[in-house]
Amino acid sequence: MGSFKGHVLPGTLFLLVGLWRVWSSLARYAASPSTFKVRAWNPVSSISSSPHLRLLELYVVAGGAFADMCVEVLYSTHLRIFVDGGEINPAHLNDLEHGGMLLMFFLFGALALSSQLFPRYLPLTDGVLCLVAATAFTAEFVLFFFHSTTHMGLEGYYHYLLVVLIGLCIIATVLGALLPESFPVDLASGVLIALQGLWFYQTAFTLYGPMLPKGCARDVDGHIDCHLRAAQERAEQLANFQMFGLVFLAFVYVLVCYAVAAARYGHPDLTAMHHEHVAAMECQGDASTGVREEGVM
Repeated sequence: MGSFKGHVLPGTLFLLVGLWRVWSSLARYAASPSTFKVRAWNPVSSISSSPHLRLLELYVVAGGAFADMCVEVLYSTHLRIFVDGGEINPAHLNDLEHGGMLLMFFLFGALALSSQLFPRYLPLTDGVLCLVAATAFTAEFVLFFFHSTTHMGLEGYYHYLLVVLIGLCIIATVLGALLPESFPVDLASGVLIALQGLWFYQTAFTLYGPMLPKGCARDVDGHIDCHLRAAQERAEQLANFQMFGLVFLAFVYVLVCYAVAAARYGHPDLTAMHHEHVAAMECQGDASTGVREEGVM
């Protein structure tokens, strides 16, 4: 079974990385829209010239994934991984599954770090690293997809919504490799990672915290049981509402970041593109008005 801390820890990592990627994507686009490139990770170059601080995102990804992996494999299992002369302890298979998923994210962070620290021996482009990140998300997708089929009722529904977010993360990261100049793809990747972190938090508070819906209760085995069908439907509708609320929060965050980035780094090309778009819309409006007038005459 899961736990509150088991969801908050990875949720914090996803949320921090996602929020940083959103801001970085918007700042880079506002600074130079004509030369924008998709990044598999974003350096912290605007805050400090320190080479180690520049790689802060990768240290968070690799270090956070490694720490969480140690919690799942070493702490949660109490080192009782093998029993009966070498067989894997079935009571901790769930912890080992999570550890395998986290290993993929650790490998992504480690490979990206190595490509920066030792470019002579491991030169990896952003496109290649996007595919490595997509592999990590695929491992996460497989894990939680089967989790959502084994969990019943409300637990399964929350995991199902998480699987949807992970699937969208896979699509966004693969498109990042295929469309290396696409600003929407780069921005969507950051938004989806942040949403995944927020949903981990929401799952923790709902399934393992104080926000369990009315009519549902946790039994002695740790499973959530909604006694009436109406209570189950109400709980699932509440989960949909929570997801919509988090999407709205992400939307507001994007708008605020874009406004700040445009005011701080706004390139003249950005204003020119806006004026061209407005002029094109006005021309289309005048053309459609003329067509309607001709039709009336």
